[in-house]
Amino acid sequence: MSTLAPYPAIGLTSGEAGRRLAANGPNVVQDVVQHPINRALKKFWAPVPWMLEAAVVLQLVLGEYVEASVIAFLLVFNAGLGFFQEGRAQATLDALKSRLAVTASALRDGVWETLPAPELVQGDVVKLSLGAVVPADVRLIEGAVLVDQSMLTGESVPTEAEPGFETYAGALIRRGEAVAEVIATGARTKFGLSAQLIRAAHVESTEQKAIFRVVRNLAFFNGGVTVLLIAYSIHLAMPLSQIAPLVLVAVLASIPVALPSMFTLAATVGARAVARRGVLPTHLSTLDEAAGMDVLCADKTGTLTRNELAVTACRALQGFDEAQVLAMATLASSDGGADPLDAAIRAASKPADLARWKLVSFTPFDPTRKMSEAAAIDAEGASMRIVKGAFAAVSATAEASPPAAAIVEELQAKGFRVLVVALGAAEPLRIAGVIALSDPPREDSAALIAQLRGLGVRTVMVTGDAPVTARVVADAVGITGPICTIAPLPAEIRAEDFGVFAGVLPEDKYALVQAFQRGGHVVGMCGDGANDAPALRQAQMGIAVFSATDVAKSAAGIVLTEPGLGGVVAAVQEGRATFQRILTFTFRSIIHKVVQVLFLLAGLVISGTAILTPLLMVMMMVAGDFFALSSATDNVRPSPLPNVWRVGNLTIAGVVLGFCDLVFCIASLAVGRFILHLDSAALRTLAVVTLVYSGQAVFYVSRERRHLWSSRPGAWLVVSSVLDIALFSTLATRGGLMAPLPAVIVASVFGAAVVLAICLDTVKVILFRRLAIA
Repeated sequence: MSTLAPYPAIGLTSGEAGRRLAANGPNVVQDVVQHPINRALKKFWAPVPWMLEAAVVLQLVLGEYVEASVIAFLLVFNAGLGFFQEGRAQATLDALKSRLAVTASALRDGVWETLPAPELVQGDVVKLSLGAVVPADVRLIEGAVLVDQSMLTGESVPTEAEPGFETYAGALIRRGEAVAEVIATGARTKFGLSAQLIRAAHVESTEQKAIFRVVRNLAFFNGGVTVLLIAYSIHLAMPLSQIAPLVLVAVLASIPVALPSMFTLAATVGARAVARRGVLPTHLSTLDEAAGMDVLCADKTGTLTRNELAVTACRALQGFDEAQVLAMATLASSDGGADPLDAAIRAASKPADLARWKLVSFTPFDPTRKMSEAAAIDAEGASMRIVKGAFAAVSATAEASPPAAAIVEELQAKGFRVLVVALGAAEPLRIAGVIALSDPPREDSAALIAQLRGLGVRTVMVTGDAPVTARVVADAVGITGPICTIAPLPAEIRAEDFGVFAGVLPEDKYALVQAFQRGGHVVGMCGDGANDAPALRQAQMGIAVFSATDVAKSAAGIVLTEPGLGGVVAAVQEGRATFQRILTFTFRSIIHKVVQVLFLLAGLVISGTAILTPLLMVMMMVAGDFFALSSATDNVRPSPLPNVWRVGNLTIAGVVLGFCDLVFCIASLAVGRFILHLDSAALRTLAVVTLVYSGQAVFYVSRERRHLWSSRPGAWLVVSSVLDIALFSTLATRGGLMAPLPAVIVASVFGAAVVLAICLDTVKVILFRRLAIA
C-alpha cells in the first residue's frame, strides 16, 4: 500500500464504497442454477411421455404388471437419453465469469489498495497496467494503454486508449499504464449483459417441434378412432372387462414409443461420423438443425480471418525498397513484447536484411508521442535515428511527403492499420515507407463459403469491426451484398437484405439471430469470442471455431476441433444424412400407428372381438419399434438443399399409405375369418403376422425417397428385419404366446407383403413428388 501523490482529490472513501456495494451488489455475474432433479423431471413432461404414462396407469389398473414394467422401462429409457444431453448453460456462465479479473488495484481513502474484484463499485478509481485484466467497465482518466477487446467486441486489432476512452470488463491491457473510473459493475457491465443474454437465450429445436407435431397429429387421428372403437364395443354390448383391455391396446398402438430414442440414436451415429471430420457436437440435436440450416452468421475475427495481425502491404518510397523499410521498422519494434503490431512486423522481416544494421538503443512506444524509436548504425557506418508510428505523429518530425500521404489514405480506405517509417541523422527525418497491417482471411474461407453456397446455405458476416475493414474481408472470401450499419438493428431485418453487418455489439448479434429466426430461417452462428456467446446459444446451430474461448465453446452446439470452416460443411452434410434417417423412422411410425388403431376397429367389426391382447401389442411395439432403430445406421444420400420438416405433408402421405396398408391387413384378416374359418385365437395370430410383415414392407418403402430398390439397405437394418421376421414367424408357427398357424398360411402372408411393398412404393413415389417431402 502506498500513498498516492498525483491524485489527492479522486477515489472513494471506504464508507461510500461500502454503501454503494450494499445498494448495487458485488461486481459479479449472478447465477440461477436449475437443480438436476428438476431437469430430470422435465423429461417426463412431454407428449410421448404423457402417452406412455397413461398406458402404465391403465395397465396397473388392469393388473397387467409385466406389461406396465416394460412400458415404464421404455419411458425411463427415453428420458435418460435426453437428460444427459442438457445442462450446458451453467457451464457457459462459469466459463464467462472465469474471464473476469480476480483482483484490482483501486484508490480508497487516498491510497492504492489491492482489492478483490467483486468489491469494486461504480465510481471507484482503478489502475490498469501491462498484462492486467480490466476488472469492470471503466472510463480512462489519465494515461494511455493498448487494450485488447477482441474477446468482447470482436475487433482483431488492439485499440489505443486515451483519457475519455471506455473499455470493458475482461479486456486485456497489452501496453502502457492508465488510471480509470469504474462506470459499471456486475450484471450492468458488457460482460454481465452477455451472461444475461446467454441465460435468457433459448430456441425450441426443430427436433422438439417435429416430435410434438407428429405426436399431436397421431393423437388427434388415433384418438378419434379410439372413440369409435369404444362406441362400437358398447354397441356390441361388450363387458367393461373386455373394453378396458381393448382401449389399452389402442393407446399402446397410438404411441410412437421409440421416436425420441430414434432422434437421439441417429444424432449419436452422426456425431461419431463428424467427430472423425474435426467436429465435436455438444448437443445431439445440433446435427438435426444442421440439416435445415439455411443462413450462417459468421463472425469475422478468428472465424473468417486468422485472428492475428500480419503485414498486408509494404510500400517503399523513392530511394528505398520494401526489405529496407521492414528492416527499419523491425529495429523500431519491441522484441518479445506483448504488442501485436511489433510482433507482426518482426515476423515479416528477414534476418539477412537486419544484418545490415547495428542497433544502438531502442525507445518503446510512447502513447503521448504515438511513436517508437531506435538509434542504429547503417551499413556505411552512419548513425541514424529511426521512428515508427502513426502518420500524423511521424510527419510532424519529417519532411512533407505527398506520396506518403496518398499511400496512407489509400491503405486506410481499405481498412488497414497503417504505420509510417522514417529515418535520418537529424530532424527533419525522411519518410522511407508505409506498412499496412490487417487480420488476413484464412486461406480456405473463400472455398468453404462457396461450398456452403452450393449446399443452399447463405453466409452473412456479423462483426464488431468497422464497415471498411469488414468489406475488405467480405470481398476476399466471397461474401456479397450490401453492408448494414444501422444501429440499433431493425427488429424485422431480413437475411436476404445484407451480406455484411458491421459495428455490431453482442446484444446486436443476439437480436440479429432472433430476427432471422422470426423470418423462418434455421440459423447457424459461427464465432470464437465471449462476444459471440449469446448468439451462439440462441442460434439453432451455434458453432465455436477451433480458436474459440471457453465461453464460446460452452455456449455452442458444435465445436470445431480443427482450424477453418471445413467442419461446418461436414456438419451440414452429416446433418442432412441424419435427417434422412430420422425421416425414415418418423414416416414409418406415422403409417404404422395409423394402421394399427384402424386395424383394431376393423378387426372388432370382422370378428366381433379384440384381435390383439395388450401383451401381443407390447411385444410388437417393443420388437417392431426398437428393431426399426437400426435405420439410424442405414445407407442414405444427403439432400442437396436444406431440409425442412413438413410434418403436415408427411402426415398426409402417411395416412394415404396407411389406408393402402390397412386394405391389405383387412383383406388378410377377412380371408382368415370368412375363407379359412379360423377361430378367434388363430385370428389373433394371423393379425400379429400380418402387422409384422406389412410393417416390414412399410419399413423398406419408407427408407427410400425414390423407389425402394434405388439403394442398398444398411447391414444392421437387414439383420434387424431378419430377426423381427424370424421371431414372430417362429412364435406363430410353433404357438409361442399365441395360437399356432400352419406354416403355409404364414408363408402366404409373407409373399403377399412383398407384393404390398411394391404397390406401396409406387404410391409413395407419387406422393413424395407431389408433397415435396424428400
